[in-house]
Amino acid sequence: MLAARAVAVGFTLLSVAKTMTSVAATTSSELHASANPDARTGSPQRRLQRLPAVPGRHPNRVNDLLLLRPETDNHTAKEKSNNKHVVFFHGDIQNFQEEMALQPEGSQWLRWSLEQVALTLGRRFPDCHVWVVRASRMYLHKFSCYHNFVESNMFGAPEHSPYSAKFGAFLHLRALLSHGMERADLPHPLQPQGGADSIPSGFSLILVGFSKGCVVLNQLVYELPGARADPQVSHFVKRITDMFWLDGGHPGGSETWVTDKQVLKELASSGVSIHAHVTPYEVCDPMRAWVGREHALFIKTLEEFGACPSKKLHFEDEPPCIENHFRVILDF
Repeated sequence: MLAARAVAVGFTLLSVAKTMTSVAATTSSELHASANPDARTGSPQRRLQRLPAVPGRHPNRVNDLLLLRPETDNHTAKEKSNNKHVVFFHGDIQNFQEEMALQPEGSQWLRWSLEQVALTLGRRFPDCHVWVVRASRMYLHKFSCYHNFVESNMFGAPEHSPYSAKFGAFLHLRALLSHGMERADLPHPLQPQGGADSIPSGFSLILVGFSKGCVVLNQLVYELPGARADPQVSHFVKRITDMFWLDGGHPGGSETWVTDKQVLKELASSGVSIHAHVTPYEVCDPMRAWVGREHALFIKTLEEFGACPSKKLHFEDEPPCIENHFRVILDF
């Protein structure tokens, strides 16, 4: 994770950005065309839609959303029957491409802007609505902070807590999706709260966290026991089919991966398919050895409780680098 490496090792993202000169060479006009499929193909069926300041459970807690609609031959007919959704939580430095282009460090990583990631996920999940949740705060334009989902310091290091019926990650996520679906005028939207009758037919949810974005998935895991016991939330939780951890990391000195046995036991029994994709950049860094230990314990504990998490160490024969850290988004 970019923030963690910067804090632990003491170098700036700008100094390592030289490893991505080929990415930096991508012109803004090329990125604009690729982030706008309508402009490139003339097809109205697949398009990106930015939804600013979408409220969650509380009106004053908002996140910008980016929606990529699924590619279909018959947009109207398909969308009425398609209620599959993928939600992505990004890492440090990642932002809307025009904002990244204005920052000396961000401009080096335009290939991994939120628009580009949405398109990548659209190819990975072609029959799903892809939602990219922008962190509510970007400290110094690079440190993503998801404090609407989990208590965090200014650098985005989380302080995890159990489920609360008044505030929490599950409640915010559900309301955020509900209001986003309504804002985007999607048919059969999810209701912001309620029991089984408030979940539309066919609704399913895949959650993907990358780097710092994995703190949101971790918080959901900590809330899982309480959320599954709450009849107003449990039916929403049951619609989560998969959770993907992609090279998780943050600037704190622990809890990069969930290791609490009780909450992992709940995750293992939840029926959610668990996926953990990592690179040497995070799990093989001797300056942050706890990350690799926690990842191994996360996998081992889940297996002991009968879960079968899919796991892969990507680029293990290559030197650890930020480029490969990002490339896990392409290869998972």
